[in-house]
Parts: sequence; structure tokens; C-alpha cells
Amino acid sequence: MPSRHSHPGSGSTAKDAAVPQPGGPGGESSVAAVHRWRLLAVLLAAQFIANIDTAIANIAAPAIQDSLNASGGQAGLVVSSYVVAYAVLLVAGARLGASHGHRRIFLAGLAVFTVASLACALAPDVVVLIVARVLQGIGAALMVPQVLSGIQLHFTGHQRIKALGYYAIALSGGAVAGQALGGVLIAADLFGTSWRPIFLINVPAGLLLIWATLRSMPPDGSEKTQDSAEDVDVRGMLLLSTAVLLLIVPLLLGTDEGWPAWTWACLAASVPVAVAFRWGQRRRSALGGRPLIADEVIREPAVRWSLAAHGVTTMTYFALLFVLAIYLQEGLGRGPAYAGLAMVSWVAAFGLAGPLLARVPERHRAAMPALGCMVLAVGYTAVWIYLATGHRTGPALFVLLGIGGLGLGISSNALIGQMTFALPDRYAADLSGVISTNAQLSGALGVAALGGCYLFLADGGSVESAARALEAVLGTSAALSVLSAVAAQRGSRTRAATGTAATLP
Repeated sequence: MPSRHSHPGSGSTAKDAAVPQPGGPGGESSVAAVHRWRLLAVLLAAQFIANIDTAIANIAAPAIQDSLNASGGQAGLVVSSYVVAYAVLLVAGARLGASHGHRRIFLAGLAVFTVASLACALAPDVVVLIVARVLQGIGAALMVPQVLSGIQLHFTGHQRIKALGYYAIALSGGAVAGQALGGVLIAADLFGTSWRPIFLINVPAGLLLIWATLRSMPPDGSEKTQDSAEDVDVRGMLLLSTAVLLLIVPLLLGTDEGWPAWTWACLAASVPVAVAFRWGQRRRSALGGRPLIADEVIREPAVRWSLAAHGVTTMTYFALLFVLAIYLQEGLGRGPAYAGLAMVSWVAAFGLAGPLLARVPERHRAAMPALGCMVLAVGYTAVWIYLATGHRTGPALFVLLGIGGLGLGISSNALIGQMTFALPDRYAADLSGVISTNAQLSGALGVAALGGCYLFLADGGSVESAARALEAVLGTSAALSVLSAVAAQRGSRTRAATGTAATLP
């Protein structure tokens, strides 16, 4: 994936030398003074707990419904309100970090997330719990974009590849740990508290991370970017947040609600709002202002193809998390702890991808995004064959899931790396927000489309119908993974042909 005028994987060019780097003059030494790997551990811990809370309420929903006498719709809102607030504000959180300082916004997000977690644990009724979950999502949206921005700003070349490997582990590991931890804690029913410990554990974790951030993250005065606080596009934030809200709410709630008219109206309304946002961004750029998302990020073909591939693979992954939990619990009658631990092999294999990619010779690195997507397709196909031959669950199923985990790990690491190396570091905030939002929207689409497909086909309630429904989802996911490999390869070829990072203004 080398560019024409820069060292492969450097992520910067001669043109970037004039751009203020983190840590001020000689930014590398300033970052080294606070131990970049210790900083990475803090950033990834925040990403990890944010992803845990994306998934943990799925397992807890039945217990919450019983404990608070909530309706099915209210229990659904406890799960989805966090994801909605999180996804809607990710780009805004990235831009606020670039304009007001990554450390300041990261700490603000951590503080909001921690306080909101305590409110969730102490919620006396479901309405308070839903509001607290929204606040949790807002806190996560403020802190999470600073994670990928921090990696792009503080790590270059081979070190960035390693850092992105750990980042990918935090993404997938957090989601699966949410299911596993939720199942274990609820089954334990500590001191008769039922589901409340799943939120309460965030409080000491959040306080510890705030302390660690103050000790390890460079002060904003020495890492601020060229954006000014006054150059934040508030109108753009509102339009983009509205467009994402109109898109993600029906995707998250449509299946449970039976796709009433309001869901289709929201989906239709998201299109003109998105068009208005794009028009406003172009007009702002033409007038000399700083758009919410830089045009260079949107126009770059390597980023567009990579986003498409990353979105599709993420869509199949979130769908599998959702569908497999239902299949094991409702289809086979297994408990929440069993369902939560079913994806451990997936995450373990996913974690191998980072170290493996770091050892891949530079000349072969361009092939890794497409290869990862194909391994993911093989993993889905292997599980499909296992089910189609009459098997239902067991150790062999979990081993086969590990193939998919390895494929997703390779593709996710390589695709995110491909995008960060395709653009100069001054676009770190833009790219962070776009990648995170793309993943959340794709995940919601996967749960809505493939999850809805599973629920429809498994409507008979028998073990056989559940297995056939899961087979359909796996087959579709395998086909989509092959398509994502095509997109990933296009992204690799485009970047290699244009030498992107060296030619952008």
C-alpha cells in the first residue's frame, strides 16, 4: 500500500510537516514523555467499556423488564436509546475534540458516562433508566472519537499498525464481553440486585480512567489542531445528527414494532436531511469555513471503498451477535451466560489478527483487507455447513466461529489502517467520526435486516426452524463478505495507484 512520495505506512508527508503535530514542536518526543503505550491503554479501556454498554443491555433486557414492570417497548428503549445517542453524536464528538482539545472532550465524555452509569444502576423506574442510558450514549460519543484520533495522531508506521490491532480487539472484545459479563452478572444476582451491577461496575472503572487520563494524556495546549473553537459547524452538527437519528431509530426499533408507517417516514425523511447537510457542507467550504467533515475525506476513493467494506463486515458481525444470542437462548433453551460466552472463541481469534498483521511484509500488506474479508466469508460458510449437516451447538460450533473472528480481525485492522494511511494526520478527527458512525449505522442495519430475517424465518418456534433461520443469515453474511472483499481490493488498488497521502492538499 505504499504511496508515491512517502514512506509506506508513515501516514504523513512533507506537506504535513507544516501542520502542528501532537505534543507541539517535536511532537514525537512529547508523546514519548507520557509513554504512548500507556496512553493507548487508557484510550482503549474507554473504547472497551463503551462497547460493553452497547451490548450488555441486550442480555439484561428481560431482567430489567421484570424488575421495573416495564413494557416490551420500554425494555427495547433501554437497549436502543444508548446506541441512538451514541451513533447520532459521534461525528460531533470528533469535531469537538479537534476544536476544543482531545483531552478536554475525552475527560468530559468519561465524566458524563460515569455519572450516567451510576444513574442507570440506581434508576427507580424505567423512565429514569432510559434517560440515563441516553446520557451514557452522549458520554460515549464524546470520548470514543478521541480514541482513533489519538492513535492516528500519536502513532505512525509500524507502531500504528500495532496500535490499530489493539484498537480492533477493544471494539470486538467490548461487544462480546458485554454479552458474557451481562449474562454472568445477571445469573449471579449479587445481593439480590439483579441487573444493576452491569451498570454499577462502570463507576469505579470510569473514575480510574479519569485518573489515568490526567496522568497520561498530553495537555490540550500542546496538542491542539489547527481548528479553532469558534470554527465548529453547529448547523452541520444539527443536520447530521438529525439525519442519523431519522435513519438509526427506525432501523433499531422497526423489527420489534412491526415496521409501522412512522419507521418508513423517518427513513424517507433522512434522505433530504442528508442532502441538506451535504449541501451546507459544500457551501461552508466554498465560503472558506471548516466543514464538519472535510471534503477530502469524502472524496478520497480509497476511504470510500474501505468504508463500504468495513461497513458490510461490521453489519454481518452485529447481526451475528444479535441472532446467535436469540438462537441459543430461545431456539435451544440455553441460559444467558452460555449465550454470552458463545462468542469468546470469535474474540480470541480476532485478537490474533493484530499481531499477525504486524508481521506481514510490507509488499503483501495491500492484500490483507480483501484476504480478511474472504476468511470471514469462509468462517460464515463453515458454520453454515456445520448447521446444515444436522449439528446445533457444541464446542465445534465455537471453534468454527473462531475462523470468522480471525477474518473479521484481519479485515477490520487492515481496512482501518488503510484509511488512516490514506489521509494526512490533520484529518484524524474527521476520519475517526466517519469510521465510528459508519460502523454504528452498519451494525444497526445488520440487526434490522438480517435480524429481522432470522425472526421471520424462526417464527415456528421449533429448534429446526431456528437452525434454518440461522443458516439463512450465515449464508447471506458469507455472500456479503465476498462483496466486501471486492470493495476492499478496490480501495487497496485505488490508494496504491494514487499515492493518496502524498497528494492531498
